[in-house]
Amino acid sequence: MPDTPIPPPDAGTRPAFDNSYARLPERLFARLAPTPVRAPRLLRLNRALAVELGLDPTWLCSPAGLAMLAGNAMPEGAEPIAQAYAGHQFGHFTPSLGDGRAILLGEVVTPAGARRDIQLKGSGPTPFSRRGDGRAAVGPVLREYLVSEAMAAFGIPTTRALAAVATGEHVLREDALPGAVLARVAASHLRVGTFQYFAARRDSDALRVLADHAIARHDPAAATAANPALVLFEGVVARQAALVARWMLVGFIHGVMNTDNCAISGETIDYGPCAFLDAYHPETVFSSIDHGGRYAFANQPAIAHWNLARLAEALLPLLAAEEEAALDLARAALASFAPAFGAAWRAGLLGKIGIGTAQEGDESLVQDLFARMADQGADFTLTFRRLADAAEGRPEGVRALFADPAAFDGWAEGWQARLAREPGTAAAAMRAVNPAVIPRNHLVEEALAAATERDDLAPFEALLAEIGRPFDERPAGDRFTLPPREEERVRATFCGT
Repeated sequence: MPDTPIPPPDAGTRPAFDNSYARLPERLFARLAPTPVRAPRLLRLNRALAVELGLDPTWLCSPAGLAMLAGNAMPEGAEPIAQAYAGHQFGHFTPSLGDGRAILLGEVVTPAGARRDIQLKGSGPTPFSRRGDGRAAVGPVLREYLVSEAMAAFGIPTTRALAAVATGEHVLREDALPGAVLARVAASHLRVGTFQYFAARRDSDALRVLADHAIARHDPAAATAANPALVLFEGVVARQAALVARWMLVGFIHGVMNTDNCAISGETIDYGPCAFLDAYHPETVFSSIDHGGRYAFANQPAIAHWNLARLAEALLPLLAAEEEAALDLARAALASFAPAFGAAWRAGLLGKIGIGTAQEGDESLVQDLFARMADQGADFTLTFRRLADAAEGRPEGVRALFADPAAFDGWAEGWQARLAREPGTAAAAMRAVNPAVIPRNHLVEEALAAATERDDLAPFEALLAEIGRPFDERPAGDRFTLPPREEERVRATFCGT
């Protein structure tokens, strides 16, 4: 039998782009190609995601595929654009932001029929760059790759990382850093700020076009409703309520919940100064630019509600012809956020402590645990994970997380009595919702430092492999499960822009 022929360098199937956003009126975006880079090198390709998207990993690894992922050449069908949007940043409105360092190459339709954006972050300046260089460094690119893939492994809606590419160039921040481009995949890149951009310009025609596009993309049933824009808004409210609850159930702090980072799709988007709780405290902040604690862990539901109110303001012209009628509709829809978030949060918390059906007193039981965790410096992730061991009669591990183990004992007596009224085995259900491994901040920083300073991707690959199976049991003392030692503790995270 003859040897299998070696494929030519560009063998494989190129992406079949179908670009609905690029067919909208051109004031919604700017057409431009990415700025080529000097010496692109593939750092990581997400092969499983590529297959899910219907893309050919062989082609993506070829010279032509690498050229696309770096922004050096566009394959047939790509229509690169930078999207326009505005945003409230830490509560202050900026009427023109837009994709300042990202370019949407186009959209693909997956084998399952889902439409997905493929965008390059760090692909060079655009008309929205505001004097920035439009580039990204290796560290922030790999941070987004790690954390977004962890969120996907948790089952939390998120943008995804398709590839990370080194550029062979340096970007100037406080120091000269190795540059990189991230290929990001999203259900769309529509944001609250996208609607704000056109509302600020009183461009009702563009708002309607944008709303119709969002409905087709995310809420197709709304198209035949009596008030499509209202149904769209109700869908966004429901998705954000569920999303923020799920963030908090794994101890995630987004860090920069500006309206331009609030996705209409309900996906987590933009992993800048994000972090995960180590020791639990509701006021925890990691972001170096969040000086007032606006986006602290416990503030995230209120901020999501605030962002949705800004979306409601932008949509008012589409909700009703009369302003008062539009306001009434918007207020009623917005009022659904608190109960939707509360229901998702309470149900998730009860599941984390092994309770499947709520009873009177359960909420107080959970709040008492949180108060003791905050007072005793207990690790968020390990407390809930090790509760499963305690449910099986082995409380030593979780007790050791409390500065005074008696504080846990005082809570556990009531919890054990409550578990006794639950049918079935609680421990297995608890392990299915309480991760053993998260992207611990100190492990993320370790991986990024190795990649940035030594071009060593081994720590990144090891951490990526572990966060891809977050609920699997690990042996005692596994380093990927342990909280940081005092000298390893990360106290601030940075945007990376």
